[in-house]
Amino acid sequence: MALELNAQQQAAANCLEGPVLVLAGAGSGKTRVLTERIANLVDSGVNPYSVLAITFTNKAANEMRERLYARTPQAGRMTISTIHSMCALILRMDGEQLGYRRNFSIYSDNDSERVLKRLFKELGFDDEKLLKRAPYHISACKNSGISAEEYEKDYLGASDDGEKLYKIMTEYNKRLFESNAMDFDDLLFNVYRLFREFPETLEKYQRRYSYVSIDEFQDTNRVQYEIFKMLAASHRNIFVVGDDDQSIYGWRGADANNLLKFRTDFPDAEVFKLEQNYRSTKKILDAANKIISLNENRFQKTLWTQNEDGVRVETYTAYSENEEAAYVVQQISNLVSFGKYTYSDFAVLMRINALSRVFEQEFLKYGLPFKVFGGFKFFERKEIKDTAAYLRILDNESDDEALFRIINTPRRGIGDTTVERLKRFASVNNISMLEALRRADSAADISSAAKIKLREFAGLLDELKRMSMEMPLDRFVRSMVEFTHLRACEEKTEAEINRVLNIDEFVSAVEEFCKDNPQAGISEFLQSVSLQSDLDKLNASDNCVSLATVHAAKGLEFKVVFVIGLEDGIFPISRAVFEADEMAEERRLMYVAVTRACNRLYLTRARSRFLNGSRKETYPSRFLREVEEFVRPEKAEERKSDENGGYITNRHGAAPLRTPLSGEQIGKFKVGMKVNHKIYGRGIILDVKDGNADVVFDAVGKKTLSLKIAPLEIL
Repeated sequence: MALELNAQQQAAANCLEGPVLVLAGAGSGKTRVLTERIANLVDSGVNPYSVLAITFTNKAANEMRERLYARTPQAGRMTISTIHSMCALILRMDGEQLGYRRNFSIYSDNDSERVLKRLFKELGFDDEKLLKRAPYHISACKNSGISAEEYEKDYLGASDDGEKLYKIMTEYNKRLFESNAMDFDDLLFNVYRLFREFPETLEKYQRRYSYVSIDEFQDTNRVQYEIFKMLAASHRNIFVVGDDDQSIYGWRGADANNLLKFRTDFPDAEVFKLEQNYRSTKKILDAANKIISLNENRFQKTLWTQNEDGVRVETYTAYSENEEAAYVVQQISNLVSFGKYTYSDFAVLMRINALSRVFEQEFLKYGLPFKVFGGFKFFERKEIKDTAAYLRILDNESDDEALFRIINTPRRGIGDTTVERLKRFASVNNISMLEALRRADSAADISSAAKIKLREFAGLLDELKRMSMEMPLDRFVRSMVEFTHLRACEEKTEAEINRVLNIDEFVSAVEEFCKDNPQAGISEFLQSVSLQSDLDKLNASDNCVSLATVHAAKGLEFKVVFVIGLEDGIFPISRAVFEADEMAEERRLMYVAVTRACNRLYLTRARSRFLNGSRKETYPSRFLREVEEFVRPEKAEERKSDENGGYITNRHGAAPLRTPLSGEQIGKFKVGMKVNHKIYGRGIILDVKDGNADVVFDAVGKKTLSLKIAPLEIL
């Protein structure tokens, strides 16, 4: 069934041939346009196999795929993916031309960091600042299409550490290549190389993908832009959707000027503007338009809506970050208590992760459910990386980094000295660490006792390899964690219990993957998790408040949004004060934050804030001053509720969420008791201390709650 589109959306969706640029404002229905346009291509006779659609996240790709399945039964023949997934697919097929085997590993940022630390030690570089700069430098070069050879030729003198950075970059790339591994930036850079160095391969993919669509084009970097440009060079059927006002990833190489560059490279491109907003109220859009209008060098767009006027934007000035957090928590409690909103309707957005801690504590204190996005990801936890490393070495025997992770995990008595000697043996003989492990008996400087342990470990890996070839993936992984004793609990501590629970969750993730991909093997599973992001795991059915950086929240929407920490030096960030380009990006970031809100928007700040080890007086963000005419005047005195149930009873917000328990009542809670929480459900008390309880809940795991106020009931 065709979607209902407005006139501008319909015009863009009906433009099927040649280059097209769609400038899509926030909440303007760009996904509907992309979906309808692709469906129109198929309806007009285009082979679905030749359609390529690139989105920003796996979540967005899945949503587009579902919409297209509802529109046309041929959606399964299209390629709908992220740019990284597309590049990984191309390199699995044709990366051998660059010297990679098809089963290459994809290194996370954490893996790359471990390689660099080991490399610094080997090179004798004792410079913490350089170690922090190196990954950004390597990434910037790859995202700009600059090889190590080009860097040596043209950029060596660009910084005082140019020689060292060149050496680090060269050795790092060599180390990954020898391990048959790529980092995230390599996925892009190597496709860029492949298309430039092997024209016949480029022609193959030009024929395969004769209709190319790209979402979030303002977030592309130079290498991504060049890949898309090369893909479309022969047929010129390229449809890009973007919004320069939402370009917020300049720090990782994204270039909003790619929209302007597109106009230059495709001067005959049809251009459409989508300015009707379907998400926010008029009052929220007034504030958003004012903020972004102060940026120069942008495509002129003004968002408008047929939605209701809505309530005015709220501001709140707290005395401290603790009072700011209390205000937010109690506003959420008020609005939920009126029955109009659920917890999943709320988001607390911040410029920097460091502001999250106080809010997390306040949410825990009052027992409000929440999730943190942009923080520590599940697949980045040590025990999960260790478990996945067993799969990595079985899939790619050259993956030295994987072997380093597991050679003594769990502990098997193989010491650092033995590992160093094994590494040296591998280097001298130009073999992988796994091959060195198998040949360890030939290493003269490894002791007889150590050789026995290495031999046992090599035998374990060989047995796992045999098992992996005889069992379905899900059954093998469950057997593997038992066979390797990864689940063994050395101590009955909370940390150990959580570690084992996380490994069980990993096994569940494999089983879930296998349900959707019954024929998949280790390679497919590893690629699926290595290219995941926090947003891909966002589940709208989870009734939790979202705490996120603005960067992490891009592409999402919430009925009620709190933008916190609106102080100069925090939002906008301090380094932007004297840099016009950076200030423009900060303003775009604020615009993105504001346009996440559908019904209500709160802007908060603290008069003083404890940050970076000391308490400092703060000054209001310039963004607050810029929207003064659109906000409700802030009052300290008591206010009555409005028609939407958004009242506050005093300067600190709402009344207490529940009557605090007495000391005698708190004393009834004991370790081992079964309890029920209104939000988290059933759980068992692990520890009681200083009026707080550590509770492991069946549904959400371990939480620390204040017994005085948390809604706990003894079962």
